[in-house]
Amino acid sequence: MNHFSSIMDNKIMWVSLAAWFLAQAAKILLNFLLEKKWDFNLLVSSGGFPSSHTSIVCALAISIGKVEGWNSALFAIAVALAVIVMYDAAGVRRAAGNHARVINYLVEWMRQYQADRLAYNLQEERLKELIGHTPFEVFGGAILGCAIGLIF
Repeated sequence: MNHFSSIMDNKIMWVSLAAWFLAQAAKILLNFLLEKKWDFNLLVSSGGFPSSHTSIVCALAISIGKVEGWNSALFAIAVALAVIVMYDAAGVRRAAGNHARVINYLVEWMRQYQADRLAYNLQEERLKELIGHTPFEVFGGAILGCAIGLIF
């Protein structure tokens, strides 16, 4: 068996990727239900409900637990990875998004009210503000990822 077919037969990888894809697709559907418009850019965006980062690592951990055993070292590693990703999504990346929001506000304020007095060379592109998750969004991703991992 060659390496490519081995990769293609990796059920744990495919279940994890399916959980990521379903989380991203859910963002599109939920956005349509709330905003009444389709936004397919959400398929590749970060932030929002449910957290696809959390979904993929939870599906990975559950799948490894089912295949390798709940007391295996691989399951422990996957759980540790999932905890780090969830903490990062709801903590560090969310804080970075809040910082971006404040910086964008300050840059806009400087452009509007200080342009005549100060000669700043400010960037034209706004910083991305929605890069992290609320705890609820992380919880939603965890439920989805665990469910996908258990079902498949």
